[in-house]
Amino acid sequence: MLKVAIPNKGSLSESAIIMLKEAGYRQRNDPRDLTLVDSENEIEFYYLRPRDIALYVASGELHIGITGRDLLIDSGAQSTEILALDFGKSTFRFAAPSTTPMSEKDIAGKRIATAYPGLVASYLNSQSLKGEIVRLDGAVESSIRLGVADLIADVVSTGGTLRQAGLQVFGEVILQSEAILIERYGSSRSEEVETLLRRLQGVVTARQFVLVDYDVKSEFLDAACALTPGIESPTISPLQKSDWNAVRAMVKRSDINRIMDDLWRVGARGILVTDIHACRL
Repeated sequence: MLKVAIPNKGSLSESAIIMLKEAGYRQRNDPRDLTLVDSENEIEFYYLRPRDIALYVASGELHIGITGRDLLIDSGAQSTEILALDFGKSTFRFAAPSTTPMSEKDIAGKRIATAYPGLVASYLNSQSLKGEIVRLDGAVESSIRLGVADLIADVVSTGGTLRQAGLQVFGEVILQSEAILIERYGSSRSEEVETLLRRLQGVVTARQFVLVDYDVKSEFLDAACALTPGIESPTISPLQKSDWNAVRAMVKRSDINRIMDDLWRVGARGILVTDIHACRL
């Protein structure tokens, strides 16, 4: 039976459970449950601390798991990313007091407070930078004011929390993180893992794309299809009305409003957009 690790709490947990349900797998109804067996799909789910999942997968006790890219790198575990899941996104940056402008070359010899020491150490090594890492479990913004660090490395979204603490980001982005599916490094992939991988990839794609249908005259068909090339190519069918065609194609959800405007300008009419609930490509 395939054994899969799922975050037991937090935003990663909620989004992972929703995605797995969309992929056709049973999930727990009681957040206190530590395991759940989906006998129909022959999978056993284990609900674990997100920080521990990469270690369990690396040990071989569990076959695959869902965690954050940041947590995988921070753990140093012998697990590897096999699919980005397009949720739980975050950005890691360095930050220092706004009264003291800094660049990455100024990190040398400084104390860096972070809740992700493994991740920060990996980045420093990759950039040939040296600094003293101060490990904290949270609220790293206060570490500079309290005298235990000179700068911090932490998750940054809008930057509002940093500004309130009198800090500003500097240097390059340390990491763009998101939820990922992981497996043990070097492991052979079973058919059960391949099936789950295809299902989750189908959910990711379905969320990222929509179907667009429209009618267009033959003289404008090439221009319209250039805007909606689809995955392989658009589906084109002749209409009963002479010299008109019906076109269907998959389009990036983030681009759909711009594409609808462009389609209208080249002569397309009857433009309709439909959500995709599942797919295999």
